Amino acid sequence: MTAGTQQRDSSADGLLAPVLEAADLGRLRGAVETALRSFLTEQRETLANMAAELVPVADEVAAVAGGGKRLRPAFAYWGWRAFVDSEDPAAEADDAVLRAVAALELVHSSALVHDDVMDAAVTRRGRAATHVGFADRHDGDSLDGDPATFGVGAAILVGDLALVWSDELLRRSGISAGALARARPVWDTMRTEVTAGQYLDLLRAAGGLPGPAGALAVARYKSAGYTVQRPLQLGASLAAAGPEALEVCTAIGLPLGEAFQLRDDVLGVFGDPAVTGKSADDDLREGKRTLLVALTEEATDGDGRALLAGALGNSAADGDQLDEVRSLMTRTGALDRVEERIAAQTRAARRAIADAPLAADACRALDALAVAATSRAA
Repeated sequence: MTAGTQQRDSSADGLLAPVLEAADLGRLRGAVETALRSFLTEQRETLANMAAELVPVADEVAAVAGGGKRLRPAFAYWGWRAFVDSEDPAAEADDAVLRAVAALELVHSSALVHDDVMDAAVTRRGRAATHVGFADRHDGDSLDGDPATFGVGAAILVGDLALVWSDELLRRSGISAGALARARPVWDTMRTEVTAGQYLDLLRAAGGLPGPAGALAVARYKSAGYTVQRPLQLGASLAAAGPEALEVCTAIGLPLGEAFQLRDDVLGVFGDPAVTGKSADDDLREGKRTLLVALTEEATDGDGRALLAGALGNSAADGDQLDEVRSLMTRTGALDRVEERIAAQTRAARRAIADAPLAADACRALDALAVAATSRAA
């Protein structure tokens, strides 16, 4: 089933309505928002006490972390619920786990800010990208030097700060010392993978890692792992689950994480800006070398490749030129092939969920999240 034929929810975030009930997503989102707001308010006060000029830095972290669908904390929470023994008096408290998994949003915020710098993106979630916002601040305050250079430097530091704070929020979440020790290996692996994936993305943009295989390698490490697989494993670790459970998380998480990223890639080119919060031209002008692009290059002729070469990564490409690229992606069958892979990987993940020895409520929640994550409109 393609994106065009899948049932859509009318809400702005594009999540299908059943997930709200099956995954208790309304409560989870509220708890994550509360945890982030409380923590970031405290951090803002810390920076303000250091110097008033640091308040915009804290506010920017809060602004970047303030949006999104909260899917990563949801996967982590249900990874915990899937394997926790609720009768065990030593089991972690629900509220502490929710604070712990909220830290994933700060990892994500760090990746978003740095990704926008690397891609020279202009907007993020309907507002100026961090480096653009700080360049504007430099200009507005009539500071010395180049506004763009200042903006990039500030964004790098904002992203770094979000990553530092993610560690602090996890540590201070209220989970036990034993749970924190169990979570650290997964946490460390996840943060290493997403940073390595960012480099692979940079390398691919420069001509390394060519073809569809290169695009999938970037998707695997830059997004798939830290979107689903590692959050699931983080939750399972908090539940004191064994190695078999971590393998179950991988069987679910890798195909589902890939499908999630491929859906994101499609939305980046064919999505509705009113829903996604960004122009459908941005990914093309930024030259993102996605699987969709790789399959188009593979299937087209010389004229098609010349069109791609002239449009991708060209900030001056006009709307007509980019519409021609979208038409080429459709005519060559590249879009259909990506949709087929999304559907196949989603089916694989849902089979793994159905076959796994999970608590019944977790099975329902994870299946609902799988559908929502891969059929969303934003």
